[in-house]
Amino acid sequence: MDIALLIKAAIMGIVEGLTEFLPISSTGHLILAGALLGFEGEKYKVFSIAIQTGAIFAVILVYWQKIRDTLVALPSEKQAQRFALNVFIAFVPAVILGLLFGKAIKANLFTPVVVASMFIIGGFIIIWAERRQEKNPAVVRIHNVESMAPFDALKVGLAQCLAMIPGTSRSGATIIGGMLFGLSRKAATDFSFYLAIPTLIGAGVYSLYKDRALLAWTDFPVFGIGLVFSFLSAWLCIRWLLRYIATHSFVGFAYYRIVFGVVVLVTAWSGVVTWAD
Repeated sequence: MDIALLIKAAIMGIVEGLTEFLPISSTGHLILAGALLGFEGEKYKVFSIAIQTGAIFAVILVYWQKIRDTLVALPSEKQAQRFALNVFIAFVPAVILGLLFGKAIKANLFTPVVVASMFIIGGFIIIWAERRQEKNPAVVRIHNVESMAPFDALKVGLAQCLAMIPGTSRSGATIIGGMLFGLSRKAATDFSFYLAIPTLIGAGVYSLYKDRALLAWTDFPVFGIGLVFSFLSAWLCIRWLLRYIATHSFVGFAYYRIVFGVVVLVTAWSGVVTWAD
């Protein structure tokens, strides 16, 4: 067993878990971390998608009470039915566009320069969205996920599709998109977590099935290590983030994105770091 490879898998899992639910792009960080660690190739693109499932188990654990109550009430209560419908509506656009364009995106856009550029663009969008709500609190019309209408869910689902561009951030697109569409920061964050469950499980299962020819039973320890560390780091990150947003905005993450993106571009153009595609 290659211990060095398992250590790299653990590092990648930690990176995934810590960045999946923050508006800083887990895929972007995984691409950059993979380039630095030499953890690259088609098989490891599948790995990067598959270990997102570990992070989702952390969401299910943190939100288990709400998920269980919704499932129990689903056959009889309209509020639970509307909530489940909203998650489904928001999930569908990513399925359709992912099937249509996912292969082309993975082949052409999974590069450090694209990631760094989207880091910077996304950072400025976050600053704009936060300042918009700060200057005009009246734009917030939805304060909890139960108050969302199907059209609100559809708009958030369309925003999530932007995250197919690496470096955009799925959580960033859904949270900031939700805020721009009238959701409070807390409501947008909660709905982003719920939407992540079908989205990331679906992406992981589909990627494993589609690229199963690339994989062998000997890859199981590497994938398993990545999943475990992804779960643990995501669980810690989610619990911290829910406390953080109660008293803070996302502007700090925006500045992080901008600075990090500039550093990647400068080091790439100067040759200080050779970022492999």
